Amino acid sequence: MGMESEVPESGGGIRRRNCVCTKDDFLPEESFKSWGNYANALRQTPTRLIERALTRSNDEAELEAKSRSHHEMKKTLTWWDLIWFGMGAVIGAGIFVLTGLEASQDAGPAVVLSYAVSGVSALLSVFCYTEFAVEIPVAGGSFAYLRVELGDFVAFIAAGNILLEYVIGGAAVARSWTSYFATLLNFKPDKFLITAHSLAKGYNQLDPIAVAVCIIICIIAIRSTKGSSRLNYVASIIHIVVIVFIIICGLIKADTKNYTPFTPFGARGIFKASAVLFFAYVGFDAVSTMAEETKDPARDIPIGLVGSMVITTTVYCLLAITLCLMQPYQSIDPNAPFSVAFKAVGWSWAQYIVAAGALKGMTSVLLVGAVGQARYLTHIARTHMMPPWFSYVDEKTGTPVNATAVMMSATAIIAFFTKLEILSNLLSISTLFIFMLVALALLVRRYYVSGVTTNANRNKLIICLLLILGSSIATAAYWGLSEKGWIAYCFTLPIWFSATAGICIFIPQARNPKLWGVPLVPWLPSLSIAINIFLLGSIDKDSFIRFAGWTGFLLAYYFFFGLHASYDTAKEFEKSKGWKNKFEEGNGTSNVVVSIDVPIAPVASGN
Repeated sequence: MGMESEVPESGGGIRRRNCVCTKDDFLPEESFKSWGNYANALRQTPTRLIERALTRSNDEAELEAKSRSHHEMKKTLTWWDLIWFGMGAVIGAGIFVLTGLEASQDAGPAVVLSYAVSGVSALLSVFCYTEFAVEIPVAGGSFAYLRVELGDFVAFIAAGNILLEYVIGGAAVARSWTSYFATLLNFKPDKFLITAHSLAKGYNQLDPIAVAVCIIICIIAIRSTKGSSRLNYVASIIHIVVIVFIIICGLIKADTKNYTPFTPFGARGIFKASAVLFFAYVGFDAVSTMAEETKDPARDIPIGLVGSMVITTTVYCLLAITLCLMQPYQSIDPNAPFSVAFKAVGWSWAQYIVAAGALKGMTSVLLVGAVGQARYLTHIARTHMMPPWFSYVDEKTGTPVNATAVMMSATAIIAFFTKLEILSNLLSISTLFIFMLVALALLVRRYYVSGVTTNANRNKLIICLLLILGSSIATAAYWGLSEKGWIAYCFTLPIWFSATAGICIFIPQARNPKLWGVPLVPWLPSLSIAINIFLLGSIDKDSFIRFAGWTGFLLAYYFFFGLHASYDTAKEFEKSKGWKNKFEEGNGTSNVVVSIDVPIAPVASGN
């Protein structure tokens, strides 16, 4: 994409460069100035990796990074916008497809409990995200939060996986959009797909409508964040009206006999369904990336994030109850559950209202996803872990033009070729992994500040965190391997409880939140870690293989490019701020936080 950009001249002035992209737009750092420099950088990879892995960023550096986008994003959003963005991001295709699938195959009428478990897990993660978003209101979302508390390396791996989840999720929703559109016009779901016999099975059903939808969403997201918010209002309001219609009319046709038996698959089925249904909650983290464009983050973000998640969980549970009261769980259609349920009770005309509501919901999910994923990529590019070309913010629209266009292009390409079933199998492993890391980072933020936390308390914290992680992993593994066993839980659960209590009793908090804080720390973040890991243990093997493959690709990119670009950028930032060889300031009220007291790593300030 051509653009007009500002380039510093040696004399300190600014010269204009129009519609031209050069190497410096993508690799401007010293390590890439020549092949000799690059070879020297590669030789220093182990040293640089240790430094970046052991060095944390700081609040000031994350906020300072906004200047690298040439222009600031416009602060136009309020809590009202964020609530609707939150509902628009979450309430989409998942509720209309996954509910029927899990009710018929895994949970039965108890699918409402599966939604409740997933909702509690998501709400705990929302609390953690909210504190970070209020304290560090930048577009980077979890990437920025993890950079500050767990370092560059962990943040990059986490961010790469969340971007993949956005692209795959967006492609799946775009393919679903085409199917529901065909249903609305009284055609078969595959009516508008084009078969290319020369391509491999699973990739030969071409979907041009999905591509067109992605292009339209991209244009809207680029033009204005406030405009996107207004469109999201309209789509979400229509969607909520349709959902209310489904609940009221469905309950009119309810039969309580369909609720017997309530748990035909037992507790294991409930939790297995919960792990799958967590996919229906994915998207709220996109709202945290809009903190930079929020007028009053301290007030608007808590109301917007927590409010939208409470409303969403309530809606999901009501829809699940309604569906299972309309039909016996054995008769629920896994592909179009609500449409078939209304047909079964003699209201065939209602399928068109359901299809229209699903279309509106998926439009909102695509729009909020486009806004959120672009802001993730923008902030990653500000740190130069990705090429800085992606960080450009247009002066007129106040939106990250390049990042939005590239991410939606990737979504459109995958949606054009890839069958919905293949995309659907790539579930929420990345998201659960990142939510677990954010909860872990919040505990580190509250209980560790270099210069304030003593070495003894630091060591206690490390031991307690390792016990929380270890006991949670052991619980999840035992659940997956032993269908009827219970002995191991008598050890793993008390260890988790004792480790959390140890943090609460024996380690003083080193930092208090300035504006808004998660309640019941350390219990809520620790519970979030345990639930997210437990749900990870219920996910299928193929998802872990995909997770490992993509993470391997991210590591290769990081070692050859991202590491050296971010290293040079951090050193340049240190030099400009006069922070060279300074360790983290140790007061709990300062914004400056850096290292983890490891002598091997000189401190870099993240950017």
